[in-house]
Amino acid sequence: MKAGSVTIGGGAPVVVQSMAATKTQNVEATIDQVKMIHGAGAGLVRVAVDSRKDVECLAQVREAVPEANFVVDLQESYRLVTQVAPHVDKVRYNPGHLYHHEKSKPVAEKVAFIAETAGEHDCAIRVGVNCGSVDPAMDEKYEGADEPGLEGVSAMVESALEHTQMLDDIGFTRYVVSMKDSDPRKVIAGNKRFAEARPEIPLHLGVTEAGMPPEGIIKTRIAFEQLLSQGVGDTIRVSLTLPFAEKWREVEAGKSILDDIEAGRFRSVPEFLEGGLNIISCPSCSRVENEAFIELAQDVKTMTAYAKEHDITIAVMGCRVNGPGETDDADLGLWCAPTFVNLKRGEDELGAYPYDEVLGRLKVELDTLIAEKAG
Repeated sequence: MKAGSVTIGGGAPVVVQSMAATKTQNVEATIDQVKMIHGAGAGLVRVAVDSRKDVECLAQVREAVPEANFVVDLQESYRLVTQVAPHVDKVRYNPGHLYHHEKSKPVAEKVAFIAETAGEHDCAIRVGVNCGSVDPAMDEKYEGADEPGLEGVSAMVESALEHTQMLDDIGFTRYVVSMKDSDPRKVIAGNKRFAEARPEIPLHLGVTEAGMPPEGIIKTRIAFEQLLSQGVGDTIRVSLTLPFAEKWREVEAGKSILDDIEAGRFRSVPEFLEGGLNIISCPSCSRVENEAFIELAQDVKTMTAYAKEHDITIAVMGCRVNGPGETDDADLGLWCAPTFVNLKRGEDELGAYPYDEVLGRLKVELDTLIAEKAG
């Protein structure tokens, strides 16, 4: 299938994708970011759009960088597709988010609305399923279906299969599917299972909220090596927590992994999956409420180094879209608002703290957790 000037699937070269981190309404900064990412070799560049004003600014960015292929995530409003589609080459929707919008309306009707609009404007679609935001009905249906360590994979795969069938039923075939999680094992299992069921459908690969380099690259490499080497995967994104000016490093990392796989250079790092401290953090993107999130994520990594031998997961999320839900499965979670950080232990909220105070409270909770596990 085509998305702008790139071909996805059908034996075409794997396409590297990344996302602009700037606020779209900061037009000049976003133009510079898109040029940087495209110049680094990204075949697709995603830009965030949350409002009509964002759409107006997106049009300006598109006009300034016509050589780039643009993608927009519909996120919290699927009806935004009517305004976005004229300016992009591909739109992404999350079946989990779609479930929650206009609940009285059948999901298939919402999918048809997106597909019809995309078709009118020569747009491709990505059905983007995240393990942490599968719709509740699907989650409940497949609860307990997976072996320990792979919880949620069945629901993720079945959600993707359900939505591809909806698109097939209305005759829309210009789509790609993604199934992401912060755990490489779930990414591998989910994509392999989907590829066995629907081998003709292109797959976009990624380990979401992989974190900071080098750990984030290692997690991603684990998944990509095991999938791409078996012919599973047609586009990729390496999602890293990076300063905005360094977003080109996602593209560089992706190209490096592809080059190594093609040359038969594989780096076996199974020890990474055996246990120990696991820090997940979302990629720095334009949804980040406060750029201090990036520095906080780096500080969390430094402060928690003493706990590296303990089987504990800490999630550091930068926005309201991923923050509340994606931290639920972590032992300790921080999701960052504009002026404060919400601290959680599992699903329990511990309070909201200023950016310059939350690190100390996190350490208290981490030490308590370590003591409880030891006792």
